Amino acid sequence: MTGEIVIDVHGLTKRFGALTAVENVSLKVPRGAIYGFLGPNGSGKTTTIRMVCGLLKPDAGSGQCLGFDVLRDSARIKERVGYMTQRFSLYEDLSIRENLEFIGRLYALDDLATRVEKALEDLGLQSRAKQLAGTLSGGWKQRLALAACMIHEPDLLLLDEPTAGVDPKARRDFWDQIRRYAASGVTTLVSTHYMDEAVQCDSIAYIAYGKMLIDAPTREIPAHVGLKARRAVADDLDALAAHLRGSPGIDLVARFGAELHVCAMTDEALDRAMATAAGMPGFGATRIDAGLEEIFIHLMAQTEGKA
Repeated sequence: MTGEIVIDVHGLTKRFGALTAVENVSLKVPRGAIYGFLGPNGSGKTTTIRMVCGLLKPDAGSGQCLGFDVLRDSARIKERVGYMTQRFSLYEDLSIRENLEFIGRLYALDDLATRVEKALEDLGLQSRAKQLAGTLSGGWKQRLALAACMIHEPDLLLLDEPTAGVDPKARRDFWDQIRRYAASGVTTLVSTHYMDEAVQCDSIAYIAYGKMLIDAPTREIPAHVGLKARRAVADDLDALAAHLRGSPGIDLVARFGAELHVCAMTDEALDRAMATAAGMPGFGATRIDAGLEEIFIHLMAQTEGKA
C-alpha cells in the first residue's frame, strides 16, 4: 500500500424517489488498500461503492476515482474496475476457459490466450479449465468469478459480499489472493458481513441507513468506538444473559459458544452488572477487549429503528 490517494470523494448522495439511500458520504482510499464497508442490509453500502466506482451517478457530491472525475468520467473509471457480485453471473454452460475467453473478448484484450493462461494460473484453475462452470462448487465458482474480474488487469476491484455461501477454507484462500493483488497495487472496496473478512481490511467504514458512522483504520476502530467488554460464564448461561440484559448501562449481551460477551460504554456499568451476578452458580467474569464482532453488533443495535 502506498500513500497515493486513488479515491477521494466528498458529499456523495443518492436518492431513489423519496428514499435517500446514501447521504453526504466522503472518503479517501490509498492505492493498494483493502477498504471494507459494513452495515445492516439496505444501509447503502453497495450504493456507495457503485457511486465511487462510476457504476452509479450520484445526485450530489464530487470527487475523483483513479484520477477521473466521478461525475464526468464514469465510463473511463468503469474500464479500470473489476466488479464481483454476490450472485454468480457467468455462463454455467461454458467451461472455465470459455468463460474467461468470452470476458476477454468483451474487453477486446490483446494476446488473449496468454491472459487466459495467466488468469487460470493465478487462481489455480488450470486443472479444471475444461470443466463446465455450472458443475463447480461455490468456492470454485468464486475463483472463476475473481479470475474473470481480474483478466483485464483493473486498478480497482469491487467486491459485493464476495464469499457468501462458501466454506471457511475457500474464504481464506480467496483473501490470500486479494492480499497478493493489493501488494501489486490493486485497490479493493468490499462489502461484507463476515467478521473474519472485516479483519482482512486495512480500513472499515460502517454505514447505517445511508449515513457513514465510522471511517477509520481497522486497528483503531475499538478505541474509536470506546466499547468496554467482559467475558462471563455461569452454569446457566441463559439465566445469566437474561439477568445481565436487565442491568443498567449494559448495551450488549451476546453469546459466543459457551460464554457471554457483555459490553457497555463504561467499565463502571460492567463492574456493577458483574457484581449483581456474582452469586449465580458457576459465575465468573474476566475483562476482554471488545472485538469487531461485538462492535458491529453494538452498532447494529444502536441504529435499529432509526431508518
